[in-house]
Amino acid sequence: MHNKLFTYLWLLAGLLLVQPQAKAALPDEPASDANVIIRSEETVFRVNSISNGTTTYKVTLTVLNENGNHRAKMRVFYDKLSKVERLEGTSYDRFGKKIKSLKKSDIIDVSAISNFSLFEDNRVKVANLVHTVYPYTVEFSYELSTQNMLFYPSFMPLDEERLSVEKATYEVQVPTGAKLRYRESNMPQAVKKGANATHDTYTWQVQHLQPIDVEPYGPELVELVPLVRTSPTDFEVEGYKGNLETWESFGLWINQLNKGRDVLPEETKQKLIALTANAKTQEEKVRIVYDYLQGKTRYVSIQLGIGGWQPFEASFVDSKGYGDCKALTNYTQAMLKSVGINAHHALIRAGDDALDINTDFPSSQFNHVVLCVPMAKDTLWLECTSQTEAAGYSGSFTGGRHALLVTPEGGKLVKTKEYMAADNSQIRRITVKLDEKGSGRASVTTRYTGIQQESRDNVIHNYQPEEQRKWLYKQVSMPAFEISNFAFTQQKDRLPAVTEQLELNLRQCATVSGKRLFVTPNLMNKWTYVPNQKEKRLTDVVRGMAFLDVDTVEFELPPGYAVEFVPKDIVHTSPFGEYRASVKVEGQRVVYLRSFKLDKGRHSPESFTTLVSFFNNVIKADTQQVVFVKNIP
Repeated sequence: MHNKLFTYLWLLAGLLLVQPQAKAALPDEPASDANVIIRSEETVFRVNSISNGTTTYKVTLTVLNENGNHRAKMRVFYDKLSKVERLEGTSYDRFGKKIKSLKKSDIIDVSAISNFSLFEDNRVKVANLVHTVYPYTVEFSYELSTQNMLFYPSFMPLDEERLSVEKATYEVQVPTGAKLRYRESNMPQAVKKGANATHDTYTWQVQHLQPIDVEPYGPELVELVPLVRTSPTDFEVEGYKGNLETWESFGLWINQLNKGRDVLPEETKQKLIALTANAKTQEEKVRIVYDYLQGKTRYVSIQLGIGGWQPFEASFVDSKGYGDCKALTNYTQAMLKSVGINAHHALIRAGDDALDINTDFPSSQFNHVVLCVPMAKDTLWLECTSQTEAAGYSGSFTGGRHALLVTPEGGKLVKTKEYMAADNSQIRRITVKLDEKGSGRASVTTRYTGIQQESRDNVIHNYQPEEQRKWLYKQVSMPAFEISNFAFTQQKDRLPAVTEQLELNLRQCATVSGKRLFVTPNLMNKWTYVPNQKEKRLTDVVRGMAFLDVDTVEFELPPGYAVEFVPKDIVHTSPFGEYRASVKVEGQRVVYLRSFKLDKGRHSPESFTTLVSFFNNVIKADTQQVVFVKNIP
């Protein structure tokens, strides 16, 4: 399921045209700020039974400029449980004259995830009608049949910025008497229910949707636009029947798929028992098994088996040494079981800064599996696809969101660890010896923890030394310097840390003007970003990551200089965080202390001016200077 591409991203809605060529001409008043206009869009999803369904889709859209060309490419994803029955397309110029109709040879069929996968059956058909003279109009239609009824489409016609929608409809047809589960958000009109001879129908429609801009530090687009989520009650995938009415029932279905797939060879069991024989605690046992996993296996995406949901047997992973997220999680769970430790699969929506799931609408919203190991004091989360991750660390990929714990009793929602400001720290100490020209040598030691260490962790494990040096040159924000030496050391723990040591030769890190020496004590960590401020803020202010930066910079001045000006201590506090800076001069030593904390959270639209003011104050404080004057006999 890792990197699984969800069907609903591509099953949007459209309106069937009676006279396509006439309708293809550009409207008299195109929406302002739009790159693309959805002229009409219709999706019809027909549930034939709990085990199969059909989606028909048609869209007519006008591309106004090159930034909208991606909408002139239609991608239809399928796998061994689904089939593209039909894919058609036609393009028109601004006057409605046909430019091109798709031929079968124009449609390419490629792997959807070939860069990640060893075994796969996820594929995509791509139809390209991009034109170079604007505006132009394209029509696409397709029909997709599926035997994976775990997923129903979602309806989100305004699915990107700089897009307008004239009209879009979504209809779901379910067999008479069957229950359709749905959740509406920001819909101008509620569902219209109807019926025909064999099916109950549910229809949603939107019209005249104007482009939406996501404001700086604003909610994600999905919170702001009309959206309908749909999901089955009862479903079946390759003979495995399930129910999605509750999270508990969804977990029971996952249990069916995992049953009996945790059997390990006796030789492996005995090896693990021997490896953990001297462990003093349960957590130490877990770490030993996790280290064994990381040394023995590698991750590959294997999108096979019950729609990509069923893991390969633990014995397969043990013999082959590879697996996808669910297979490696199942293997780790089996190994822990062999040494007397219970653990649970946990379905999660993974990804850096990925949105949390909709917790009050049980449905398949997950793309990854991790392992949850309940401990006496705290839960230990294991990312089983990584050969380098620290045991117990979730970080930006799976931290701070809900996961579905799959227990013998069924599914249960739990929250992974939230990483707060103190967890995501950057603690830096710099010593600088200045000469009379304002140049100098600096020794820099920085300890990064939590999310702030992730980029360094990636560099340590994936870059060669010369590549690491080049990367550091891009990271160090100073005007003129050379790296004479560098080193990384790493501490693997629930809260991992990376210590970075730099030796720098600095050119003109202080400014000499006549007999004066101007020093900006904040050498490496100046804040520079202030979001654009509109006249009226419309949406909440959302800060998604918290961090804490603490800098200590000590300068050793050249002989003969005395202090002329020292900035006063600075403190700025706001609902978003706190900033402190101070400078102390002791003879030829200048010590600068800076602490900057930003918290995560959600605030009212009115608070945006406070955030902008706070950032402006920090920028001003970060550029304060200390002035020294040379004593001339």
